Amino acid sequence: MATAFDVAQYILEKCGPMSAMKLQKLVYYAQAWSLVWDDAPLFSNRIEAWANGPVVRDLYATHRGLFMVDAKTFAPQAVGTLSNDQKETIDAVLQAYGDKSPQWLSDQTHAEGPWRTARAGLAEGERGEHEISLASMSEYYSAL
Repeated sequence: MATAFDVAQYILEKCGPMSAMKLQKLVYYAQAWSLVWDDAPLFSNRIEAWANGPVVRDLYATHRGLFMVDAKTFAPQAVGTLSNDQKETIDAVLQAYGDKSPQWLSDQTHAEGPWRTARAGLAEGERGEHEISLASMSEYYSAL
């Protein structure tokens, strides 16, 4: 199975450098829509509901302290195992969300069920690391 690093690497190769926050949201949406369109996850890395939106902690561990990331950031961890179908899914996500600002993407995820459910019981802005489940993502996005 591909990893979140493979997805991040692919996005950065297609789109060029971007903020780490924007990349995190695009990786999240790639996972969400893969669950709907392909009926399978793109990767098994855990997605957590942080104060600024969904975050793949494994990616964060690599880009921590960096505002901007590029294709070199994740190259050592990316093993390049994306199928053509997976690339098509990511391409569709980039078509829909790629031109959005990091703040727009963060605000959008805050308005959606999976992040909100995983943040239940936490105050606005409070640190948290509850997992956003694949089931909640699949259920929410398949209903759109």
